[in-house]
Amino acid sequence: MRRLKRLHYAWIIAAITFLVMLVAAGVRATPSVLIVPLQSEFHWSRATISLAIAVNIFLYGMIGPFAAAVMERFGIRRTMLGALALIAAGVAVTPLMREPWQLIALWGVVVGSGTGMTAMVLGATVVSRWFSAQRGLVMGALTASSATGQLIFLPLLASIAVHFGWRAVSLTVAAVAVLLLPLVALLMRDHPAQVGATRYGEAAGTPPPAPVTGNPARIALEALRDGLRSRDFWLLAGSFFVCGASTNGLIGTHLIPACIDHGIPEVTAAGLLAAMGVFDFFGTTFSGWLSDRMDNRLLLAWYYGLRGLSLVFLPFAFRFSFWGLSVFAVFYGLDWIATVPPTVRLAANAFGRERAGIMFGWIAAAHQIGAASAAYAAGLMRTDLGTYLQAFILAGVLCLGASVMVTFIGRTQPRPAPA
Repeated sequence: MRRLKRLHYAWIIAAITFLVMLVAAGVRATPSVLIVPLQSEFHWSRATISLAIAVNIFLYGMIGPFAAAVMERFGIRRTMLGALALIAAGVAVTPLMREPWQLIALWGVVVGSGTGMTAMVLGATVVSRWFSAQRGLVMGALTASSATGQLIFLPLLASIAVHFGWRAVSLTVAAVAVLLLPLVALLMRDHPAQVGATRYGEAAGTPPPAPVTGNPARIALEALRDGLRSRDFWLLAGSFFVCGASTNGLIGTHLIPACIDHGIPEVTAAGLLAAMGVFDFFGTTFSGWLSDRMDNRLLLAWYYGLRGLSLVFLPFAFRFSFWGLSVFAVFYGLDWIATVPPTVRLAANAFGRERAGIMFGWIAAAHQIGAASAAYAAGLMRTDLGTYLQAFILAGVLCLGASVMVTFIGRTQPRPAPA
């Protein structure tokens, strides 16, 4: 009992947020399991299915800044409940679809909007509100929940798709989202003051922040206006665009179909993604720990550089079948989304902790625009060229460029000398 009394409620909030982000990540990754079954049943092209996934990923990011503003205005708890209900409804109706536009409307618009409200911006907002100490470590753990979502969901969903069909996959995912609703309703809180506490690591008696008023959409757009005037915003958003293109958009969406193209079974390919999730959980959590102690620009330069080399190696890894891909899974997995904790900290340094959530929401939007672009472009390349080779090489080159770009974040621009 004494240990329970000593436990700060912020850790309970972090645990609930971890579960919600984990489920949202599992839902977001589900279409990679559905590409081949939908192609076989409806004879839709891979480019058509990729378009629906691209819409999903695009909204997954673009909803973020507005979701952050809604959280500031109406509270984290209400936002999470609405998002989970939207996800469950969209996924549950999916088995009834018959036309490609229905796939775009349900998985693209409805599910993309719901998962976007529970994406990385949720983690950034929770960390900003509930933690004054250990912020990098907690953000790393919350970010790693997306990897854990793949670890738990993808092998199971791939097995369900093989034995019971893709409709059973949709119903399973919807049921998991529904089960989270009572947990969030009972335990989630918006501010430490609601449980008579301050932020973790903050001195007792510190006054809570003033409540945010105003139109959420206007608040989000004003933050974007301020960001567009900052060179650091462009550097952070540009590098995060590459991050999204090289992770969720390319590998998260197309690795399983690429494995099938090379004769690797779907369940085995899903197992590779799950293995990457295992390594990414440790890699991203450790990255959060490092972001509290090292130059975050240097961390990002290493992360993007190593990821670029891994992607250039990937087409050659297929020649060694499962073992070559296992090597790729280890090195790429450690680096999957380790970029998030340093990016969040750099955004907080550039724009202030009070605006970190909403500014990171716009930076995360760039991440998902990159992911959506890569998801559709890679599917189009596969349809036209019959291979993913060019998509993998191009993503690797972009990562190497991003490793140079991030070194300029936070550097003051030289002023011209007086005449």
